[in-house]
Amino acid sequence: MYVTLKEVLKEANDLNMAIGAFNTHNLEMLPEMLRAAERQHVPIIIQTSCGTAGYVGHKNLVAICKSMSDEYGIDVVLHLDHAKDFNEIRKAIDAGYSSVMYDGSSLSFKENILGTKRVVEYARKNSVSVEAELGIVGGTEDGLAVSQDEVKYTDPKEAVEFVKQTGIDALAVAIGTNHGQYQSKTDISFDQLKRINDAVDIPLVIHGGTGVKDEDVKKVIDLGIRKFNVGTELLVGWNKSSKECYDKNKENTSNRDNVVPCLKTIDEIVQRKIKLFKNN
Repeated sequence: MYVTLKEVLKEANDLNMAIGAFNTHNLEMLPEMLRAAERQHVPIIIQTSCGTAGYVGHKNLVAICKSMSDEYGIDVVLHLDHAKDFNEIRKAIDAGYSSVMYDGSSLSFKENILGTKRVVEYARKNSVSVEAELGIVGGTEDGLAVSQDEVKYTDPKEAVEFVKQTGIDALAVAIGTNHGQYQSKTDISFDQLKRINDAVDIPLVIHGGTGVKDEDVKKVIDLGIRKFNVGTELLVGWNKSSKECYDKNKENTSNRDNVVPCLKTIDEIVQRKIKLFKNN
């Protein structure tokens, strides 16, 4: 079924697991991600940046997620990631997205609350879930870089007030991960995550999931992480496979023959990550 973020994260909480949230960077990736989730018999969250949504088309993405969720009998969430502009969020909700993230992390605490409340109010009218971020995660997201000097861990006391004031369904936390990190692995502050999880009673989200060590996945799930974002690993895997194919094949080769090997890469990454997130 085509469902909301709140619905799948409740199930994840009941089973002490995380749901994989996979960024599709083009239309070709999307069906393969859904097929991978079907093979693993789990729900999946498909994420897009505002840029990808505009490039592929909001309604195209909604239509595919709805039709393939019915075809494969799996729960699918379509989520707008890291949106800072209310008009972008409204565009996605009006097109049929079932979940959105408002990113007011670069704003002051009060401004973040006010902006998030506005999004929650509009989303609730349309039965759409809302994720928000408190603290600042480093790295690069959709071409925008955040320096390590700007990184700010999520404060547990602020998190309590933020959740109370906004009514969000999930909270993205800053605990040491970085957007875009893939050549190295991050050192997570488990103590900080535990303090946040002890303070609030809603599902927590990790951004920059590519940079998390495999052996740390279980630890963070046991400390309340219920949504695990994966984007960079998919993008790098796709680009490497694509480059190999285009370099090797003749210029009059069917484009399909250059794309299909990339889909195999996507399938392998998504299935491997899902197995970790099941927290068996």
